[in-house]
Amino acid sequence: MRKLLPLISAHPGGRSALTCRYRCGDACFHEVPNTSDNEYVGDVIARSASRRSLLRASAVVTVAAATGATAFGRAPQASAAEGAAAPTAAAADKGRAARGLRFTPVAPNTKDTVVVTEGHDQNIVIRWGDPILRGAPAFDADNQSAKAQAGQFGYNNDYMAVLDLPYEGDRQLLVVNHEYTDEVLMFAGYDANNPTREQAEIGWAAHGLSVVVAQEDSKLGKLTAVTRHRLNRRITGTTPFEVTGPAAGSKLLRTSADPTGKRILGTLNNCGGGITPWGTVLSGEENFNQYFANGGSVTDPTTAARLKRYGLTGAASERKWERFDKRFDVAQEPNESNRFGWVIEIDPFDPDSTPRKLTALGRFKHEAAEPRLTEDGRPVLYMGDDEKFDYFYKFVSSKRMMKGTSRAAREHNRTLLDEGTLYVAKFTGDSPASEIDGSGKLPEDGEFDGSGRWIPLASGNTSYVEGMTAEEVYVFTRIAADKAGATKMDRPEDVEPSPRTGRVYIALTNNSDRGKDGKPPVDEANPRKSNKHGQILELTEHHDDPASQRFSWRLFLVCGDPADPATYFGGFPKDQVSPISCPDNLTFDSYGNLWISTDGNALGNHDGLFGVATAGSRRGEVKQFLTVPNGAETCGPIVQDRRVLVAVQHPGEMDGASVENPKSTWPDGPGKLVRPSVISVWRRDGGNIGV
Repeated sequence: MRKLLPLISAHPGGRSALTCRYRCGDACFHEVPNTSDNEYVGDVIARSASRRSLLRASAVVTVAAATGATAFGRAPQASAAEGAAAPTAAAADKGRAARGLRFTPVAPNTKDTVVVTEGHDQNIVIRWGDPILRGAPAFDADNQSAKAQAGQFGYNNDYMAVLDLPYEGDRQLLVVNHEYTDEVLMFAGYDANNPTREQAEIGWAAHGLSVVVAQEDSKLGKLTAVTRHRLNRRITGTTPFEVTGPAAGSKLLRTSADPTGKRILGTLNNCGGGITPWGTVLSGEENFNQYFANGGSVTDPTTAARLKRYGLTGAASERKWERFDKRFDVAQEPNESNRFGWVIEIDPFDPDSTPRKLTALGRFKHEAAEPRLTEDGRPVLYMGDDEKFDYFYKFVSSKRMMKGTSRAAREHNRTLLDEGTLYVAKFTGDSPASEIDGSGKLPEDGEFDGSGRWIPLASGNTSYVEGMTAEEVYVFTRIAADKAGATKMDRPEDVEPSPRTGRVYIALTNNSDRGKDGKPPVDEANPRKSNKHGQILELTEHHDDPASQRFSWRLFLVCGDPADPATYFGGFPKDQVSPISCPDNLTFDSYGNLWISTDGNALGNHDGLFGVATAGSRRGEVKQFLTVPNGAETCGPIVQDRRVLVAVQHPGEMDGASVENPKSTWPDGPGKLVRPSVISVWRRDGGNIGV
């Protein structure tokens, strides 16, 4: 007889409690890991108010210094006052939406399907369980096995990257993260208290990444997965990884199975990512803590404090993997959890290459890893730590990228993210503290904005944090950032530098604890108490230099119901925008518009994908392009000229749902197992999206 899961109440906001249980180990219901007493932004706002004129003068200097594109593609910087780079052609068209956003917005809804804007069609590119490797069987819900899953598309697709195939012009290479597994939606009769070894091993195989070639339709934007291509690959929870960078071999990474500290099995909870200018793909390990058991039983005070800062405080894990592999038991393998929470790098064009964990980028709950290049060709990587009151980081490489695809160039470029300086951000507002009252009301200067600086944490074997070695900074980066006095943010998720202007956009998804008794107060970068809907922050590096240690910033969007006075849409009339809540993943189209997917819509509607103009007279105009089915989150996304790709994650993940009691019939209809899938959307007439 199937053992029923206990009845659980809905999560505050838009997520179901089932999502919280399987995605992040009920992180929101546990004590916030960041209990540091470092200085809040609110404490320094008053001191900064007298410098307001100086900051604005500095912004003008910043604009004047940004004079044009370089050999490495750095774009001209926009005027902070105008809020735009050179306007797109459509921006001058005052009666029309920006080019790329000329579609009829989808109305908010709760339909159990993918609803796309009128005049567009869609198809399933690939589903969980579809075979992608030679010898892998077709998906059979009643006869799943770990061996089969290791050759099939993984579960809960999240971040996606698309790369061109040089010698196959009608095909593209798709790289997809698989964040986590919903065992109760995967296995009929699942007993959460007594999972089987086979179910655990299927879970290991369903995590990680899939690399799969996709075939383009010559007339439309339709995309279809190509099974059993030579480049197709699965990376799972047991795939061997090489550890690189300054913490490789550290005693903090050594285990009984790996006394060298340089070889790790698997990657888990892969969320956001990025594509490097040299053609590799980055992926961030996020809520890894939930897979490890017995963190709360550790008695050594130093170790216990480190585990607690990363959310490892419990007894048994949700999935009970520790019963089948001792590496998931912190009491037996205290360093194994230190081997997760990294950015990984894979070469999607070499299926035999060993993926790498990059220790120079620090260890935390990585949501994103988005690069850009300095004027002299050094990569800079922006990264968010997706937890309430955690931080925003960047890494500046000390090496220049080598152009070309020669063996020498490839070997050199694979070292670029191993040497450099790791920073954490401190944001300062430019308005008096009395004007930031927690309601979301704009201060007198008309914007939430200010300046900031990048605080160095470590570079190579040098630590800039008192009382910590460089190895400790890399392995326990959160603790180092606490000591450095970084700004506590409202869940920094995805981040995306604009390819046109260089401005960096940060999705701050929400923070229901902001301003509560005993919790950090509001500040100008995080201006609302009990923040249910989140905001998008726009960051401009000083002199448009990604390696700079100073920046200016402002809130581009303050999300929620446009009728709510506590919202802001880049200055655009609020009665002309789509309501948006809980921004998560970000991307840009070729016209310079920002596209936002949401996670946990707290307005009572389904999550969706939205486009917003960042330049010209339509700046801040938000338009909803699609919505996803019951219980699903919108992930990915990728916006190309002829198609939009979205990863529909955890459809049917609603309280009380199970295989026997489905809450969604997507994508295959009644009687079929609900399956996370990637979809492609294109214009029915074959034209470009949004023009």
